[in-house]
This record gives sequence, C-alpha cells and structure tokens, in this order.
Amino acid sequence: MEPYISVRNVSHVYPNGVTAIKDIDLDIFENEVVAILGSNGSGKTTLVKHFNGLLMPTKGEVIVGDLNTRKERIAKLSSLVGYVFQNPNHQTFLPKVSQELAYGCKNLKMSEEETEERVRKAIELFQLQDILDENPFDLNSSQRKEVAMASIMAISPQVIVLDEPTTGQDHKGCIRVLELVRMFQRHGHIVILITHDMHLIGELNCRTVVMHQSEKIADDQADTVFADRGIMAEAGLQPPQITSLANGLSYVEENKTYLTIHSVLKLMKEKNEEGIKIGSRS
Repeated sequence: MEPYISVRNVSHVYPNGVTAIKDIDLDIFENEVVAILGSNGSGKTTLVKHFNGLLMPTKGEVIVGDLNTRKERIAKLSSLVGYVFQNPNHQTFLPKVSQELAYGCKNLKMSEEETEERVRKAIELFQLQDILDENPFDLNSSQRKEVAMASIMAISPQVIVLDEPTTGQDHKGCIRVLELVRMFQRHGHIVILITHDMHLIGELNCRTVVMHQSEKIADDQADTVFADRGIMAEAGLQPPQITSLANGLSYVEENKTYLTIHSVLKLMKEKNEEGIKIGSRS
C-alpha cells in the first residue's frame, strides 16, 4: 500500500541557523490517526507544517498524494491537508459563522453550488444550525474550535491536522474532540494530532510518533510507546495517569499497558470475579 504522505530524509534549518528537524523519514497511510508527541521545541510542529507547504524542507522531500510540496502552491496543498490551529482565533476572522464555513471553499474557487453543498454537510455534521448568524468571537472556546474544524471539514481535505485540539477545553470539550477525531476517521480522513494530551492519545490508542531534539525516536501504537520507559524518559513524557495507576496494581501483567479507565475497571471487575484480592505492588 502506498503512503498518502511520504517524508523522505527531511531536515529543516530556520534562517537563524536552528535545526528544527533532522533526517526525518515518515510514511502516513489512508485512514490513519497519527499523534505527534514531543516536548516544546522537539520539532513536532515544524514537521507537520511541511505537510501543507507552510514550510519547505531544507533537505529531503515531502510527497502528499502524488504532489511534491516543493513544486506546489500552498493553496493547492491546503485542499489536501487542512490545518486547524491551536487557537481558533488565528483562523477565524469573518463576522458570521456561515461566512467562515464557506470561506475556504470560495478561496479554492469552488462553484456556488458545490460550496453550498459542502457547507450544508459541515453544518449537519457539527450541528451548527443554531449559531450560523453568530460572530465566532462571541462564541465560547469549544464552539469556536468546532467552527474552525467545520470550516476545514467543508473543504474536505484528505488530511486533517489538529494542533493541540484539547488546549483550553473543559472535560466536555475534550470528550467532544475525541468524538470528532473518530468522526473524521469514519468519514475516511487521515487525522494528525499535534498534542501533549496523553489522555486523548490513550483513549484513541492510535499510532504515536515521538519527537525529541529534532529527531524521530519512536513510531508505534500508543500502548507500545507508553510502555517503553526508556523512550518516555528520553522524551520527557509521562503516560496517562491511569496507565501509571494500573502499573501499580499487583495483578497487572508487566508486558501489558492499560490506557483508559474503562480498561482498568474491566480488569478489576474480572479479577474480583476470580476472587483475586485487589492491591498495589509493594
């Protein structure tokens, strides 16, 4: 199977001489959810900005679909890779939600009929019918984030990048982000998450790429990555709290990683039914 995004030996050096990413090889395939992890300054955001042409490689090449990003305009690449910024205020600027939803389609010079149809679908998917005449800046943080996501969904790019999607969200908002990621995948999109939210990654148990000091140091399913204490320590990352809690239970198999509270509760119920006393490791 051919990758949809292919990163080959890519390095990026900023004008001030800082090497942000170094010799990165990465293939991302259709319908994947991929989390890009790393501490601040590790290179994760720089890497992802190469996918839609916001940055160009200093060395190497990035192929998206069948397009070499060096040879294409950002406008064309943005029809394939939609980027939802961490702060929705950085990409919403029109006075009405309805105008925001249509802007991307119009900018890509879609016909009026196609624009209307795509916007209608986005409104239905995100259930935005009651706020179409609202100013996005009058909405709460969760609503603004959804408007930003819906405006990208209207374009219907194959790849949807979510930059720190749960930042500033309350518990309800975080659950909604999880639901939306799963919805994007059901609709056939590749979803790329730039995030520090270990709980979100644990719930998804998705493919997880770890960046550290400009290099890729891990690429595997979340449960495998989180179980590798050497990688986690090197990258300065902590697994979800529930994983640490589960590791302290006396009857948990050492080669198994629990990522969600549901999985731990299920385990506790099974052990209780077997008559095994629940306790912690000494």
